[in-house]
Amino acid sequence: MDHLINHPGILIVFGIAVLIMLLLDLGVFNKNSHVVSTKEALIWTVVWVGLSMVFSGVIYYYLDFENFARFQSAYWIEKALSVDNLFVFILVFTFFQVPKELHHRVLFWGIIGALVFRAIFIFAGVELINHTYLPAMEVFGQNIEINVVLTFFGVFLLYSGIKSWFHKHDSEEEQDMSKNFAVRLVHRFFKVSNEYDGDKFFTVKNGVRMVTPLFVALVVIEFTDLLFAVDSIPAIFAIAPDDPFILYTSNIFAILGLRSMYFLLANFMDKFSKLKYGLAIILSFIGIKMIISPFVHIESVVSLSVIGGVLLLSVVASILFSPKNPT
Repeated sequence: MDHLINHPGILIVFGIAVLIMLLLDLGVFNKNSHVVSTKEALIWTVVWVGLSMVFSGVIYYYLDFENFARFQSAYWIEKALSVDNLFVFILVFTFFQVPKELHHRVLFWGIIGALVFRAIFIFAGVELINHTYLPAMEVFGQNIEINVVLTFFGVFLLYSGIKSWFHKHDSEEEQDMSKNFAVRLVHRFFKVSNEYDGDKFFTVKNGVRMVTPLFVALVVIEFTDLLFAVDSIPAIFAIAPDDPFILYTSNIFAILGLRSMYFLLANFMDKFSKLKYGLAIILSFIGIKMIISPFVHIESVVSLSVIGGVLLLSVVASILFSPKNPT
């Protein structure tokens, strides 16, 4: 973080860019609830990805190529792992029968919550990592330092990668969310209305203040994001375990673009059937990288190449070998 003290302009650019885009998104372009068209989603996706790439250019200009590669690697890891979130968004909106014109409102506030929780996870995680190094030891004539947390994360991600390879999205099994922990938590602390009240999260019926199904859907999405962060946060720690700024900014830019990506890809999720194998390979690669990091250092540019190459190949494979629709 020392380099940021010498270049506070990076922090200022990041803060201003995010604040302006959020204000424009909610206060101008989406002031009134409406169904987000594919064209609008495409424009916002290009805007968010473009803004992320511009910011990575700012990092390259102020800092160096190493930090640029770190940002890019962490950004695309989070972007790729966020695809699973899109499946859950679809299930949540379907189960709670959320009107399409209200999807944006739920996702917007859900992502605002994610910004806060990710900050807590990342900065606390970096601090934890800094305090969990074992005393230096000599192995095969080489002086190494093993970090307990990073090694644990590595084993966990390798396991997650192997598990993801064989995992199937069973929508029929996952559609019933009435027993979801987040849903039960809301029903325990709030009175829940059975009807929507426009785009409101809270309503009053017969003099009783209640939450609407829109609020329940929001809580489920927030809770789900916390669960997915268990994979994505450890994964980006492999890129820059000692730099919370690179980790947080890349993570936030990836999350901010997730909403528009949902509207863009919601109707085409079945077209990316091979993407899960790419994600499994990426998780396994990152896990192995973390495990062997005390012995073998893998350059950031190598990680970026592997992540980008695997994502590209999995998307191409999905297009070339897409499942045939029965006629």
